[in-house]
Formats: sequence, C-alpha cells, structure tokens
Amino acid sequence: MLVGEAPGASEDREGAPFVGASGRLLDALLEGIGLAREEVFVANVLKCRPPDNRDPRPEEVANCSPWLERQLGIVNPAVVVTLGNFATRLLRGDPAPIGKVRGRPELASVGSRQVRLFPVFHPAAALYRRPNLEVLETDFAEIPGLLALGPPEQTPPVAGEAVEGAGEGPDEEAGRAGGSDGGPQLGLF
Repeated sequence: MLVGEAPGASEDREGAPFVGASGRLLDALLEGIGLAREEVFVANVLKCRPPDNRDPRPEEVANCSPWLERQLGIVNPAVVVTLGNFATRLLRGDPAPIGKVRGRPELASVGSRQVRLFPVFHPAAALYRRPNLEVLETDFAEIPGLLALGPPEQTPPVAGEAVEGAGEGPDEEAGRAGGSDGGPQLGLF
C-alpha cells in the first residue's frame, strides 16, 4: 500500500490517485522493482483536494485519518510506503521530516493495526529536484525485500477493547454503503 498526501488537480479531474506527472513517475518506480500499479493499493491522507493546493491543515488530517485507518484495515498490506512528509508524519506519529527518516523501515501502530512502514520521498520531490530520483530508486529497490517479510504479526484485542469494524464512523458507513458483492466500497483516494 502506498500513501500520499492529498489529491492534486489531475487526481480531482480523473477521480483516481497519482495520475499526473507524479503518478507517471510512481508507475516507473514500481515497474523498476517488478510491480504494476494494479498490484498495489494507493491512497492519500486527505480524501479531497485542499483549496489552492495548500498544505493539509491538522483538522483536515484528523478528520480523514479514520478513513485511512479503515482502508489499512481492509487492505491489510504487507508494507505501507509513505510518500512524503504528511503521510510519514501521520503514520509514524512523529513530526520528524522525511529527509531524516526516509529509507528506514520500521514497525508502527496505525489504529489497532501493526504495519511495516517504509517512508520515502514523494515522487514530486524528484520532479522538482532531479537528484532525489536516485534516492527514490534506491529506496524503492528495498520494497521487494520488505514485501517478502509479509505483514507484521497482529496482536489480538484485549478483552474490553474496541474491535476494528465495530461502532459508528467510517467503518459503519463502509459496511452500509456496500459494493456490488455486498462488501465495503473503497474510496479512490
């Protein structure tokens, strides 16, 4: 699973994540490690584009976090690659800049799940600063080895703790909305 910041103008027009120049670079990076876009789930921290493409505000991140946590629960990825500062800071729960933590896999708790987290630069960083392309290629080369490890072991909930999927909010909404097979529908972002 890849997690970016928020939809941009191209994503808004097409209704899919990473479809502009950053998306084309992302596709090339995935292809370079033997993966196709169809083999990964791509999401964003924010589910809608901030006005004037500004940085996400803390309240927007907080409002969208339950949806991302639910996506993680449904997808159950072996590895979560965070693309850039916002996704990395949110999922690590730490304000450290991406330049300090990129390329270092770690275990992290997201909601009630343990995930294997791998922070990397956002593909746009290589579009604006060409030397970052080599850094991204080096980091992406680590992903197949991380995938081979599989998802981290999940600890069962302790008696009395909330169980994922119970209650109101995005979990309940996803269950009610349902896909054509009766299962939950996943948002594009």
